[in-house]
Amino acid sequence: MTGVSKPSAGPTAATNPPLTRRARLRNHLIAATVLVAIWMLLWGSFTWADLIGGILIVVVLLAVFPLPPVTFAGKIRPVPLARFSLRFLRDLVVASAQIAWLAMRFGHTPRSAIIAVPLRVNTDLNLTLTAEALSLVPGSLIVEADRTSGTLYVHVIGVRSLDEVERFRRNVLDLEARIVAAVGSAEERRRVNSPAAAGPPVPADQEGPST
Repeated sequence: MTGVSKPSAGPTAATNPPLTRRARLRNHLIAATVLVAIWMLLWGSFTWADLIGGILIVVVLLAVFPLPPVTFAGKIRPVPLARFSLRFLRDLVVASAQIAWLAMRFGHTPRSAIIAVPLRVNTDLNLTLTAEALSLVPGSLIVEADRTSGTLYVHVIGVRSLDEVERFRRNVLDLEARIVAAVGSAEERRRVNSPAAAGPPVPADQEGPST
């Protein structure tokens, strides 16, 4: 597996202004909540021991290895958040079934690719949330995240054609749009919904699933 599907570079804008003390405290609380939620998802079951253990580990991690300042300029919207959660659960089920089917096809070697997806909202928070959501879905794994350009490099199993490469890239941008709709700012939502936000076309010689 050697191919990398990489689009041409497009304009991105990093938006991480300095934070006030109150904003840092709020963002630390949000980061702790998200990390605990990810901890519980990785365990795959809910127990009070796992929850308490996750909280203790997150507190230690944030104290010993403080995260870089992350701006949260948006607000939590319950309805889009519920839509994101339901779609995420659906994607988990569908992807799990697809991976199980590939595993049962004896003698068949699935093709894979590393696909570069430049996000439209280049902030640390959006990059992290989108990357985590992708990594939790079976069949896709983040191999690199370019913070400067806001590009995710995703290893994907079961890619057989250039059309499927483009379909996966559109799915990632749709995922980003659902995340921004749930927790993004008005400016981030405008950027995602703008017709020009999809980025430049991908040259054919930069595409290619690999075996």
